[in-house]
Amino acid sequence: MLSRLFYRARACKGETEVEKDKTCGDARRAELFADLAAAVDGMDEQGAVAAAHAVVEEGIDAYEAITGGLSKGMQTVSDKYETGVYFVPEILLCADAMYAAMDVLKPHIKARGGGGGTAVVIGVIEGDIHDIGKNIVKLMLEAAGFRIHDLGNDVPVGAFVEKAREIGSGIIAVSTLMSTTMPGMGRLIESLASAGLREDFQVMIGGGPVSASFAEKIGADAHGANAMEAVRIAAAWEEARV
Repeated sequence: MLSRLFYRARACKGETEVEKDKTCGDARRAELFADLAAAVDGMDEQGAVAAAHAVVEEGIDAYEAITGGLSKGMQTVSDKYETGVYFVPEILLCADAMYAAMDVLKPHIKARGGGGGTAVVIGVIEGDIHDIGKNIVKLMLEAAGFRIHDLGNDVPVGAFVEKAREIGSGIIAVSTLMSTTMPGMGRLIESLASAGLREDFQVMIGGGPVSASFAEKIGADAHGANAMEAVRIAAAWEEARV
């Protein structure tokens, strides 16, 4: 505790009071984001909720707390799952901690500019039930002003196409954490073309095993490496539509 206080005292130094306040604020923000990430990785639901409440009480941007704290924590969890450190039971406990903190933060997310009501069909491709990453991207897109049609997980290609036909145009965001289900993404793009819908939708793919080269190979329009990148790509597409 003393070392942390000493660190914060040093971090708050500055030539003027404004500089001190900004430096101290940045240090506190980084500290809380690290607490959120550690709580998620540590399956600590109470710790995650406490850190989320601290974010709200100190007036720190809730959107940034999700992307800079919870999302980074889940990325660590995902890495541990991929390397066999964590298994499904641990993933579920980590997700519980993340969702508990999200429940605290979500009401305080300030709507971002952009989106313009553009429809986004989002889901996890058939054969995969891992939807934590998808849910984070969904939340970020909602905060940015996009109209979300969440199809959930284990979604058949036909369900994506059916929803695309229903809404007419927009963005399709599809993810997977399993390399064995990645071919379904290619089939989705082929099915959109067969249905005469490919020109009406921009397709973004993402998930642990997915890469930019795979996106190019199957004809997707972009690869969203993480939630922040997915929102940036969607916002750029929206701006180009205007």
